[in-house]
Amino acid sequence: MRFISTFAAVLMTGAALSACATADGSGAAPAFDAARIAQDIRILSDDSFEGRGIATPAEEKVVRYLSEQYAAAGFQPGGPDGQWTQDVILNRFTQSNVSAALKLGDWTLPMTQGREVAISTRRPAEHVSLKDAPLVFVGYGINAPERQWNDFKGQDLRGKVLVVLVNDADFEEPALNTFGGKAMTYYGRWTYKYEEAARHGAAGVLIVHETAPASYGWATVANSWGVPQFDILRQNAAAERVAMEGWIQRDVAVDLFRRAGLDFEALKAQARRRDFQPVPLPGASFSTEFDVATSQVTTHNVIARLPGTTHPDETVLYTAHWDHIGMGEPDATGDRIFNGAVDNASGTAGLLELARMFGRAPRTERSVVMISFTAEESGLLGSEYYAVNPVYPLAKTVGGFNMDSMNVYGRVTGLGVTGYGQSDFDERLAAAIQPQGRVLVPDHENAAGTYYRSDHFPLAKRGVPMAYAGSRGEFRDEPIAAREAARSEYGAKRYHQAADEWSPDWDYSGMIEDLTVFYDVGRALANGRDWPEWKTGSEFGPVRAETAGQRQD
Repeated sequence: MRFISTFAAVLMTGAALSACATADGSGAAPAFDAARIAQDIRILSDDSFEGRGIATPAEEKVVRYLSEQYAAAGFQPGGPDGQWTQDVILNRFTQSNVSAALKLGDWTLPMTQGREVAISTRRPAEHVSLKDAPLVFVGYGINAPERQWNDFKGQDLRGKVLVVLVNDADFEEPALNTFGGKAMTYYGRWTYKYEEAARHGAAGVLIVHETAPASYGWATVANSWGVPQFDILRQNAAAERVAMEGWIQRDVAVDLFRRAGLDFEALKAQARRRDFQPVPLPGASFSTEFDVATSQVTTHNVIARLPGTTHPDETVLYTAHWDHIGMGEPDATGDRIFNGAVDNASGTAGLLELARMFGRAPRTERSVVMISFTAEESGLLGSEYYAVNPVYPLAKTVGGFNMDSMNVYGRVTGLGVTGYGQSDFDERLAAAIQPQGRVLVPDHENAAGTYYRSDHFPLAKRGVPMAYAGSRGEFRDEPIAAREAARSEYGAKRYHQAADEWSPDWDYSGMIEDLTVFYDVGRALANGRDWPEWKTGSEFGPVRAETAGQRQD
């Protein structure tokens, strides 16, 4: 991994392509510039940024770079008190000296952190100690009264370690349609399962890792849980967090169930029914010991604002997270810097380029705000903090666009909408892609639960309509096979790995088409009186309706 000092490389395949975006009929439109995008990604994912870990020396470099670029684009500091940043106060938990074991009768299985198990905590403590805690299988670990579903059935689970399946009950059998079919609901997310276990007084949770329902391999879990964990400050963390949050390899779980006289696959099938009852693992227990260094850290959201001319109190948002994993254990090549070029230097570069577009075009009537969120990789904490402590009132936030891991492989046939059917952004995006000859691609089969895995979600669940969309479909330009291979390789071998590095071969033409759509739709909103609406049936509509009186047509 070396720092490329010239722009010669970025002028290769597709990188010099620029695309124009509409500027509301104001004459010559400003143009997106692939070379600028490539430069931003290259710089932000360079080794010198050390994987953009939050609350590290690298964060200062990131904040300085983003602030300078936003200022150069013509934006003003958009944080509190005229600052470029919003302080985000978190607890940081660093675990060490981790030991863990399963026990059943005379059989004991010592487990190695990152190999058979991945363990962490997000509850303030100096030491975590669980000794021979009973194990109980609670299916998917879901309590959803509105769906007449409760995996806990009122059982006393205090002090026990819950063994939980990832995703929700419809993943294995979509025809059940209990949780909306194949697409994951929030109940399928690991974050929810830990939170629900805490509400039941459990001592810990072991989520059984399976690649298909999780949508990522074990290496992603091991890398993400092997580094310090973060959480926002909580008034009563003991009531909201279990002492031990963990994952366990599937093969280990299957063997454990067998030794306890249980059939893992049969119990998985039972867990898909409403009448499922929690199943204790007879004689089985789990023990773990590890030290915890708990410290309070301040990280930063970077916020830039272009005030509107006639309705500056109304805000159109564009968001992306600047952080990545930082530095971890060396991979097979000895590389320990998780550069995060695609995830999410690409989205950050998209924000900067959008800022340049708005800064060079005529000023809009409503304000445009760019937020580079921190701590997304730690559980959407930067966006959660902003949603709880908004700089601009959420009631008068018109809506927004979130960008995470953008397309660097070339033009495609469609624009995929994550969370399709939630808001009328569907129709706005569909109209905007027509001139590009693309089609809208709904995410009806989104089993990965992507709608709940990026920074738009904390805003959406508080009522702000947020579009989360990006390139999807077949490639339109040759060499198609090479482009498909590169895109597939990223998901299989580079996502959340040290190998997520900038490449001089990337083609930004597809990313620019996406940015053009986000610019056009956002600019129309910023120059209009429309307020995007949640569709009937969306769980976020009632929250938005509570503040309807604060908005004017």
